[in-house]
Amino acid sequence: MRVLVRRCCGRLPAGGGAGRRPSPQWRALAGLGGCPGGEDGRGARVRERPPWRVLFFGTDQFAREALRALHAARENKEEELIDKLEVVTVPSPSPRGLPVKQYAVQSQLPVYEWPDVGSGEYDVGVVASFGRLLSEALILKFPYGILNVHPSCLPRWRGPAPIIHTVLHGDTVTGVTIMQIRPKRFDVGPILKQETVPVPPKSTAKELEAVLSRLGANMVQSSESPLFFIHLLISVLKNLPESLSNRRQQPTVGVTHAPKISPGTSCIKWEEQTSEQIFRLYRAIGNIIPLQTLWMDNTIKLLDLVEVNSSVLTDPKLTGQAVIPGSVIYHKHSQKLLVCCKDGWIGVRSVMLKKTLTATDFYNGYLHPWYQKNSQAQPGQCRFQTLRLPTKKQKKKLLLCNSALSS
Repeated sequence: MRVLVRRCCGRLPAGGGAGRRPSPQWRALAGLGGCPGGEDGRGARVRERPPWRVLFFGTDQFAREALRALHAARENKEEELIDKLEVVTVPSPSPRGLPVKQYAVQSQLPVYEWPDVGSGEYDVGVVASFGRLLSEALILKFPYGILNVHPSCLPRWRGPAPIIHTVLHGDTVTGVTIMQIRPKRFDVGPILKQETVPVPPKSTAKELEAVLSRLGANMVQSSESPLFFIHLLISVLKNLPESLSNRRQQPTVGVTHAPKISPGTSCIKWEEQTSEQIFRLYRAIGNIIPLQTLWMDNTIKLLDLVEVNSSVLTDPKLTGQAVIPGSVIYHKHSQKLLVCCKDGWIGVRSVMLKKTLTATDFYNGYLHPWYQKNSQAQPGQCRFQTLRLPTKKQKKKLLLCNSALSS
């Protein structure tokens, strides 16, 4: 027999504030104290088995796949896993909203924009790529707490950008972790379920996100194994009280952090970074922030980076000249710009300088005229240099100076 909890309706607090007493069942499962027995503090019993009422928090493509899996489970009337599903996302400049909102609207699911989290009653919350700290008052409104679908093998890469840092640091193995949310800190709660997957060679962050979203929400086949991964999130929800009881604390060793990427990360350091490090950077953030460099006091964005094959590297034009990191040479046969870095070369097929230019356009419009004016110059004199973007502190100081000058 299913026993349902009775509660008075009231808007859930998003960022904090006092709320009603949390369910002793949730407090016990979460290790927050209280006594077992499944009562909500006033004698009414909480649901002990599905179907669950779920409030989902998410934003991006990864989160959309988790929401898609939850919606499919709700539509599957035979399993009776979810009977209520509502969505919280964050505001977006785009009229259509972020991917999670687009999917929710298309699927006719109720949507709220943070900090509004609706006024309904739910059994469990689910978070994926939300990027907002949830208050203890909000977490304790859910009898079974809030679960987080995190795209890494915690405790590695705690924070808002785990997929980017996985690619950036050349990890060969990653995964998805289903964990419990804890207030005040990101990604420190106990682990309910975790699966690993090899990182496909030379995959971009966007490509890896697609792999992990299927692993976290639906079903994906390992590139090295004929076995299928079970749906992590759905399997946890099917056995929610048991999953919470069997949770394990995260290890204290192997903790790494994945902070948000700043614009300064996109500035290539030619003297310090190897070709492998530059390609990892390109695969990690190139579709979000184009890599940047400086040429003759002009900022240039490098749009399309490619590896340089061995036949090009043996070209006498490269081997017969004294070059230093940042040196730029146009290779006519391959129609690429070849740029020297700490340990070798990278190829560039297009750049942006005022407008998008192919390597050939950049050579004809900029490099070739410069060499005509400076016929005795060496490649090291016509080179890309590291772009130094001002820090937040420097920007603030500059704004104060400008304000003082204008007053």
